[in-house]
Amino acid sequence: MFDPLLEELNRNIKGRGGKPQPIPIGLEKCLAINGEGVIRSWLWKLPGFRRWRVTRLDAGRNLQVLNSVAYPEYINEQPLMGIDLLWFGKASKLVAVMDFQPLIQDKAYFDKYFDGLKLLRNRFPEFSNQEIMRSFDPHQYFSPWLLFCRGGIEQTNGLISEAFSAFLDSYWSLQEISNTSSSKIRPGEVKRLQIAYEQYSSERDPAHHLFTSYFGKQWSERFLQEFLFPTSKNNKSLPQMNLIKSHEP
Repeated sequence: MFDPLLEELNRNIKGRGGKPQPIPIGLEKCLAINGEGVIRSWLWKLPGFRRWRVTRLDAGRNLQVLNSVAYPEYINEQPLMGIDLLWFGKASKLVAVMDFQPLIQDKAYFDKYFDGLKLLRNRFPEFSNQEIMRSFDPHQYFSPWLLFCRGGIEQTNGLISEAFSAFLDSYWSLQEISNTSSSKIRPGEVKRLQIAYEQYSSERDPAHHLFTSYFGKQWSERFLQEFLFPTSKNNKSLPQMNLIKSHEP
């Protein structure tokens, strides 16, 4: 279901100079324990971004997942980009989260970087779900204009693709803002804030339980701590595995 979106995202990244980066051995791809699913990941570095990760889980009719987070360079204070798309086939239920994830909750920061997301919120009212997110505090590392939807088949019939493309275009436009204006947050503080985001997310990531059910506890722990959130404090006590080059889609 999400393969066209995956292709669009990776094509966008490569078109802007993205280069594949090493992924810890064994984490670039994994088959489900019961053989009814596969997860694949990509890691990129590109101008303006020190790290951009992409993950695709395909469990056929039961479950479809596309997840991605973009981390700007530390000299760039612009928001992180977060995408979480999940389709639960048995329940015919879509959960979609797309956001410019702010480093700080500050009016001047919002005024500088979030006009595009505000427009998308008005353009796609279906993604203005007011339901409270269950695993995260929406007022920490999320913006007030978060695109959030819990819906049925009507949201997947073309609408998700349109919203996804518009969201990517809007996020790319933040680079112009960053390139033409000075940062108010110093690089050292940007680094600290990005690490704090990873720590917060690693402690609350609801997908960890889902990955465990499909791929086992040991693999899922490595995936969380070595690939999804490698700078989180939980990772310090773990030995680092050898690296191999990631594969391209």
